[in-house]
Formats: sequence, structure tokens, C-alpha cells
Amino acid sequence: MSQWLVLAIAMALVCALVLTFTAIRHRRVAEDEDTSETPDVIEYMTMMVGVVYAIVLGLAIAGVWEARGTAEDDVRREAQALYEVTQRADVYPAPVRDRMRDEVSAYVSHTVNVDWPRLTAGEAASAEGGVLLSKLRTDVTHQSPTSEIQAQAYQPLLDHIAVADDARHSRTQSSESTLPSVVWVGLLVGGVVTVGLIFTLQIRRSGRELLLAGLFSALIVFLLFMVWSFDAPYGRNGIDSAGPFEELFPAVTVTAAR
Repeated sequence: MSQWLVLAIAMALVCALVLTFTAIRHRRVAEDEDTSETPDVIEYMTMMVGVVYAIVLGLAIAGVWEARGTAEDDVRREAQALYEVTQRADVYPAPVRDRMRDEVSAYVSHTVNVDWPRLTAGEAASAEGGVLLSKLRTDVTHQSPTSEIQAQAYQPLLDHIAVADDARHSRTQSSESTLPSVVWVGLLVGGVVTVGLIFTLQIRRSGRELLLAGLFSALIVFLLFMVWSFDAPYGRNGIDSAGPFEELFPAVTVTAAR
């Protein structure tokens, strides 16, 4: 089921629940109840709870957004470093150059087609990716330069492989949820409390009040959905977050997909 469909259903259900509860409360309210004023203490408490929840929600959004940005930077560094390896390998003889590029292609193909579905599913990356990268590092390390230009390219090749390895470790370690469970409990309970507090303001069944109540509850659901969506640094499904690999190695990713 599409995430947007899930969001639409959740927003519709919460809005329907809030409006239904409002209608039921209006029918059961006493005829002599004074709804012209709301006690100042209730207005103050409602405002404070809303402000505190807004701060917590804002911090959660900022945290998951920062984690998503860090994950994207790691992917970009890894892909760019591997691309530099394929370009700098051009100074070596054809058999050596082709072997290095084949090893890079094998690693990229495994990363996009095997590791990425595991990452988006919340699973750990497979160990085979590390094996393939170690094989590339060993091959480059044992390839002694035979000319001045090869000697100049030798150390940068090792540096780029080290950058790719470091980015890979960062990627595999940041694939889990960013927010701990206790924060999610606080966000969900706080959302329910915040939406529930609108009923302490003696909301009636006027069109304007019902519209505002529905929009407010839908906004809370949307913000929680946004936090949940960004809480997965590499997405919930698909391989869209592997874009740098697909851009720099289009032939490898297309061939692997087929």
C-alpha cells in the first residue's frame, strides 16, 4: 500500500473521529451549560501543552531531517569515491584497469540490488559488500606502480577506497530508526493529548469550529507521518536513496536491474 494512501486514510480517520466525538458531545451537553466563556486556566494549560508539544515535535523533525541529510552525504561520498577509482585506474594497463573497474561494478551492483532493499526494510547490510570492497582494496594495494604516472595515481586510489569504506560503514550503521521508542511514545501520546485538549475549549458544532478542529487534527497526523517517513534514513521502500550510484554508474545499475 502506498505511503500517501496510508497518510490519507489516517488523516480521514482521525478527522472523522474528532468530528464524531464533537457531535456526540454536543448532543449530550446540558441545555443550561454556559459555553460563552472558557476558564482562563484551561486556556493557559491548553496553550502551554500545545507549545511544549510543538517544540518536541519540531526537535523530532529536525533530528530525523539531519539524519536523512547525513545518510545522503554518506551515499554521495561512497559513490563519488568509487567513481574516482574507476577514472584513476585508467593509467594502468588494460587488463589491470578492466579488473579494477569490474570489481567496482560488482560492488556497486551488489550495493544497489542486494544491500539497498535490506536497508529500506530495516535490515542490516550483507557482509558480501565488505568482502567485495576488501577485494578491490587488496587488488589495488598489490598492484605495484611501473611508471611515474602510476606512482602518482597509486596513493589517491587507496585514499578513495578508504573514503568509500568509511562511507559504507557509516551507511550500514545509520540504517536503523533515528528516534528511540520512548520518543515515539511521547510523540503519539502528546498528539492524542493535544488533539483532545481542543474539547476542553467547549467546541460547538458550528461549521467554522468543526473545520478548524478537523484541520488541526489532520495537521498533527501529517506531521507525525512526516517524522515517521524521515525516521528511515534511506526510505521505507524502493531504492530512490541510491540515486548517486545510479547517476555515476548507470550501465551497472541498468544491467543489474535487467
